[in-house]
Amino acid sequence: MKTDTIAAIATAMTNAGIGIIRISGSEAIEAADKIFFAKNGKKLSESPSHTIHYGYIQNGQEVIDEVLVMLMKAPNSYTRENTVEINCHGGVLVMQRVLETVLRHGVRIAEPGEFTKRAFLNGRIDLTQAESVIDIINSKNDFALKSSMNQLRGSVLNKVKELRNKLIHETAFIESAIDDPEHYSLEGYAEHLAEVIQGLKNEIKRLLDTAEDGRILKEGIHTVIAGKPNVGKSSIMNTLAKAERAIVTDVAGTTRDVLEEHINLKGLSLNVIDTAGIRETNDIVEKIGVDKAKEYLERADLVLYVVDGSMELTEEDYEIARMIQRKKVIVILNKSDLEQKTGIHELSGISEHVISVSAKEGDGIEELADLIAKMFLKGDVIYNDEVIITNVRHKTALSEAVESLNLVEESIANGMPEDFYSIDLMNAYERLGYVIGEAVEDDLADEIFSKFCMGK
Repeated sequence: MKTDTIAAIATAMTNAGIGIIRISGSEAIEAADKIFFAKNGKKLSESPSHTIHYGYIQNGQEVIDEVLVMLMKAPNSYTRENTVEINCHGGVLVMQRVLETVLRHGVRIAEPGEFTKRAFLNGRIDLTQAESVIDIINSKNDFALKSSMNQLRGSVLNKVKELRNKLIHETAFIESAIDDPEHYSLEGYAEHLAEVIQGLKNEIKRLLDTAEDGRILKEGIHTVIAGKPNVGKSSIMNTLAKAERAIVTDVAGTTRDVLEEHINLKGLSLNVIDTAGIRETNDIVEKIGVDKAKEYLERADLVLYVVDGSMELTEEDYEIARMIQRKKVIVILNKSDLEQKTGIHELSGISEHVISVSAKEGDGIEELADLIAKMFLKGDVIYNDEVIITNVRHKTALSEAVESLNLVEESIANGMPEDFYSIDLMNAYERLGYVIGEAVEDDLADEIFSKFCMGK
């Protein structure tokens, strides 16, 4: 592990009221003492931990800025190292000048995510908590933020530790019984272990069952607006986005390319894609747009299928319905402000979720938002403290742990010797350790932390 002292600007590189330069490492306090001159004349090295000091940052005799300096001595800091945070004025130039002054005194610039990486390597947080830090920064909605905060507080860590403790207990018993059969009996143990393994698999599978919800909460719902030309898809897009993002005209085929918009709806994130109207066409450009629309439909989490209620259904409508029959679909019967020639009952065979709206007047949009939330939140999925798996790496490791437990069950069913159980029990233990970072390779850790922003 690197033990040199590092520094970086921890706030955004834009003009603001306050800017923070963070220094961490064994020489952090000594470096700060060379450039910080407190109003009371007291050195940081002579001051108690977790105190704030008023003074000036100077480069020789030149005063760079008037600052407040926060002092946190090891191990009671984010990185468990000596840490100094200089709170200066938030201009980009002054922050850079302060950082440059720090770097002249035996301190190097931090790599992206290096402060959090040191917190992980120094045992202050596990890998799931480290990953939650970047998830908090990137949260797009309230549910993703709460899930990330639960993970930062140790929800995934504590659950994984609980599972690992059960595995290591059984492994230790097997090893003890093999080494000391006079005091530990393995008679009837296979039946007991089979019950334990089934219980562990059920617990892990419950975690895995949350992974799809977790992905949606973290990344957003991949939502595709589909339908024939001129049914009001772009109007629905604009109404949901509360902005004129898509061009709306009475001319069929106006939308020829894919339009994407991120929308926050009832606390959920929707990555909404407005596609070209799906129909047979000889127009080369429009045909490309139609082909793209079909591709996006394949990958959609949710399809908003828009039908013009003022027109009768055609074969094109039914053709689109056949394309989306395996998807989560909400049928939007648009143009309810006009005389209706298609009713809700005629669309019930396409989806159980059919809603009548008028994008022009805004009628039914609130009900549409409530329906989407009901479909994807599954009864307050994230309002409670349930452990939610939002990370693909975690999902993979949990799946591999289940595979190892399946092998234990096979060994029990085949009457194999007990030491065979230990091998796969320990494999499951190690895969769970991979989740929290106890068995993670250096290159994977480097890849994870490289995604962080500077100063974090």
